[in-house]
Amino acid sequence: MVGHASKVLQELDAGIFRCCVTSPPYWGLRDYGIANQIGAEPDIRSYIANLLAVFREVRRVLADDGTLWLNLGDCYTSGDRKWRDSDKKNPARAMHYRPATPPGLKPKDLIGIPWRVAFALQDDGWYLRSDVIWHKPNCQPESVKDRPTRAHEYVFLFSKSEKYYYNHDAIKENANGNGIQRNRRTVWSINTEAYPGAHFATFPSKLVEPCIMAGSEPLDSVLDPFFGSGTVGEVCIKHHRRFVGIELKKEYAALARDRLGWEK
Repeated sequence: MVGHASKVLQELDAGIFRCCVTSPPYWGLRDYGIANQIGAEPDIRSYIANLLAVFREVRRVLADDGTLWLNLGDCYTSGDRKWRDSDKKNPARAMHYRPATPPGLKPKDLIGIPWRVAFALQDDGWYLRSDVIWHKPNCQPESVKDRPTRAHEYVFLFSKSEKYYYNHDAIKENANGNGIQRNRRTVWSINTEAYPGAHFATFPSKLVEPCIMAGSEPLDSVLDPFFGSGTVGEVCIKHHRRFVGIELKKEYAALARDRLGWEK
């Protein structure tokens, strides 16, 4: 489905999804060239407010025992630089705008966006159940010399209700390689994945998989309101889940259709 997530979600019936697995555009890091795109707001408060509007609708369309798995990365203040050039390794980093340093922060500050969003969702009624560290062993190199290179992002587990569906057996892990199964820990070491034709950050399927396996059963419906290249759909097909994906940019929706083998 092509369109703004908050508007498209309003057209869907309540309570039809068992879980939502998604990664919205990060604030101030990409320019998708579309008016009113989430992530291009002039300030953090507007970004968070726009995400809250989307996830209120997500909560409405989730079943009462449903969960939300939300991947977000952090960023630093721009130091009031107004644009950013591309490079050969990462052409998607080019931007025609850069948001100003938020009030109360200084140039070079780490903003803490994932936790700001998580706390806002918690205040809005979601149950914040877990923070997962996505450790990226093959993280992108950085030229910085005054801080460590970032090699992680967050995946937050939220629930709509106090009691919710969570299949811990489906995502158990080996303990120290000895074959003994244990409850999944909160640090997941998963390499990033490139997808041919996608000049933007893509969800690794191995990051999506445990979220879907723990948060749904076969034939359940899964939602991704920021569908991108369609990784959530691909994992759902593999594990016999139904799904709905919403994507703002027509070119990315076409890429997802090709990936999933759908006709335009």
